[in-house]
Amino acid sequence: MLILEDYLLLTLDDETGKTVVDATHREQVAAGALLVELALLGRADLAGDGDGGRIGRIVVRDTTVTGNDLLDEALDVVRSKEGSKPKTLVPLLAKRRPAERAVAALAGRGVLRREAGRILGIFPTTRWPAVDTRHEDAVRRLLWRVLVDGERPDERTAALVGILAASGQAGQALAAGGARGAVVDGDERRTLRRRTAVDRRAKEVAAGSWGSAALKAYLDEVVAATVVGATVAATTAAVTSG
Repeated sequence: MLILEDYLLLTLDDETGKTVVDATHREQVAAGALLVELALLGRADLAGDGDGGRIGRIVVRDTTVTGNDLLDEALDVVRSKEGSKPKTLVPLLAKRRPAERAVAALAGRGVLRREAGRILGIFPTTRWPAVDTRHEDAVRRLLWRVLVDGERPDERTAALVGILAASGQAGQALAAGGARGAVVDGDERRTLRRRTAVDRRAKEVAAGSWGSAALKAYLDEVVAATVVGATVAATTAAVTSG
C-alpha cells in the first residue's frame, strides 16, 4: 500500500464510508503523500550543494518507473517541473484528484465498497465503507505503538505520522475505525484527552530525529506546502460559497 492509501483508509469511517476530512484538503494531502513516497523510493529529493545551485528545490534522482500509475504520473510531473519548490508541485498534483482515484482503486481491490446515494433525494453522494480492514488494522496498531507506547518509528511510519500531524488528524485517525481504533472508549472526555495526547506525540515524532537529515528536510518542505495549499483551497472554497 502507498502512504497515500494508508492516509485515506485512516481518514475514512469504516462503517459509514464517510471521510473525516474535507475533500479539497484530502486532495492536497494526497498530492503531498505522493511526493513523500517518491522520496522514500529514492526517485526525488531536495537539491543540495552539488545540484547546480538549486538548493531546496525538488530534483529527480531516479527516473525508473515504480509500476504504480499514481506514483509514475507524479514522477512525470516532478520531471517536467524539476527545480520547482514543493509549494508549486502540490497543487498541480492535487488537480489530478489522486485521493479520489486512489479510493476508487481500493474499492476495485476489494478493500472498500462503493455506495452511491443522494442527499435529500437530490444531490448525488458516494460513500466508501470498509470491506477488508486487515491492512488498516495493522497500520493502526503500528501507529498506536509509535504514538501511544512511544516506539521509535521507521522512515515510512514517521512520514505518515508527519502528514497526520501537520493536519492535526493523528488522534482522529486512530479513532476513526470505530471499536478497533483503540482510542475510542466509553468516556468521551477521556477519549478527547487521549486524542489530544496522540496529536501532541505525533508532532513530537514529526519534529524528531527519525531518519536522514535530507529526507527529514524534504518531508518538512512537502508537508508545509501541503498544509498551505489545503488552507488556501479551503479559504477559497468558503469565500466562493459565501
